[in-house]
Amino acid sequence: MWAYCGFAKRSKIRTMKVANVNTTSIRDAITLGCHTMSSVFNADDNDIPFFIASARPEAGFGFHHFLSECHVPGRHLNALLNAENALGIDIAEGVIEKHEKAARFSYSGPVALPLNRNEIGGDLVNFAAHNVREGFHALSALVAYRESSWAHDMAEASIAAIFDLWTPANGWDKQRLEGALGLTLFDAPFISGIARAIGPLVKYHRVTNSAPALHLATLLKDEALTKYFTANGDYDFDLLGEHTHSVTCVLSSLAQLADATRDAALMNRVKAFYDNGLWQIRNELGWSPENMRPGANLDMGEANNSGDILETALILGRWGYTEGYHDAERILRCHLLPSQLRDVSFIQQPDNPNGEDSKRDVAQRHLGAFGFPTPYGHQAFDMEWVSFNLDIVGGAVASLCEAFREVTRSDSQCHRVNLLFDHETEALKIESPYPDGALRITVKQAAPVMVRIPPWVPVGEIRVEGAAALPRLVNGYLFIAEPPRSAFTISFPLARQEVILNYKTRHIRARLVGDQVQQMENFGADLTFFDSLS
Repeated sequence: MWAYCGFAKRSKIRTMKVANVNTTSIRDAITLGCHTMSSVFNADDNDIPFFIASARPEAGFGFHHFLSECHVPGRHLNALLNAENALGIDIAEGVIEKHEKAARFSYSGPVALPLNRNEIGGDLVNFAAHNVREGFHALSALVAYRESSWAHDMAEASIAAIFDLWTPANGWDKQRLEGALGLTLFDAPFISGIARAIGPLVKYHRVTNSAPALHLATLLKDEALTKYFTANGDYDFDLLGEHTHSVTCVLSSLAQLADATRDAALMNRVKAFYDNGLWQIRNELGWSPENMRPGANLDMGEANNSGDILETALILGRWGYTEGYHDAERILRCHLLPSQLRDVSFIQQPDNPNGEDSKRDVAQRHLGAFGFPTPYGHQAFDMEWVSFNLDIVGGAVASLCEAFREVTRSDSQCHRVNLLFDHETEALKIESPYPDGALRITVKQAAPVMVRIPPWVPVGEIRVEGAAALPRLVNGYLFIAEPPRSAFTISFPLARQEVILNYKTRHIRARLVGDQVQQMENFGADLTFFDSLS
């Protein structure tokens, strides 16, 4: 919807495959993404973070008139502070403080809402309902991980301001916002506007038990279920709109609210859309189009969308829908992790005679970014433009943090291995079955172990060495009642599969080994993720 893009002829620059530098390590991807988010501050704008990050045809960073200070800090604070909490990553000195300073600036206008400037050096005059979500992400993260009294007070004031200036029946009070408050309202339909805020309101409520936050989240949920996410789970384009990330982030928000309140009826509504309407805006590997407007490029996606689909899948998996974990693993291995920018040698340093920070060290400051990938690579075969807008880095990394937390779950009753990635906690050590088909597990704290087995593995072909397991699966899990304190191995063949990735008129062939892409059709595009399937 707000991608900084334009259509052009396909680039004639050399083809550069990047499969050799992709990672299947969630930790490595998060760490590199944190590097990116630590390099985004504009020294020519009091260290307010950039929004635009263009790699081709002209590389550089830029300001956006309603997505810079009110949008990027929230995404990045949510991701950076979650990475610090979940993985123990050391964030470079001053990074959190600079993002917090930008968030504080955005909230320093005439009302407790995230605001933006028309231009660098200007006043806070623009309010976009789209950014209420990102504002609450900044505030909820600062409360959760920094115990910020300013963020707590501002969150409560912002909720009060929303109740004062917005109603489900009438929307935003444009007359007061633009009259008495002197702002320009960038309004949006419900789904691409305030409905997006449900998720961070839930996060804030989990930490503070704020009754107003739960009240507002529930009010927004009721509106979403009444008119938009209906019981049959269909996708109504006229209601949900063309901005696909708004649809996916509201879906994941509803899943978060259902999880927090143990609302099974709401979770059923989430699953109905996940199983039906969501397939209008995703493919089999979790890729999702950046926009559904007429004429939009059929191959250009957005990593934020895939991240929200991933988060929804993880929550459904935790609720006993084991296929959600399988979907999550495939999204991670086949799309989200490969789509991270890990080779920046194609980015050409622009001339910078005036020493502008927006043109400084452009390639290295892009390293670790997420953006608008196709299923097969960074660049659509019929476009010259390649971008990694900086808010997307925060969204993708935050989703990866949720995946990292979900790889294993342990309590006094059981260890659960949900995702088959290398992972180590105080309770377990997991060594991935890729590429040899041998999953190695070391139990550090005595308890039974349940290991999710991918659905493409025939039960009769599972081999367990060093432990005794039930001869059948329990809801997709192999149960080991008395695992040894030494390592044991679960082996199975990594099935070879060919799939067709379908989206509207586009059909892309891919060859998988297990849940990893080995080859994919790429139409001769540049900057591809995988070896070509011809």
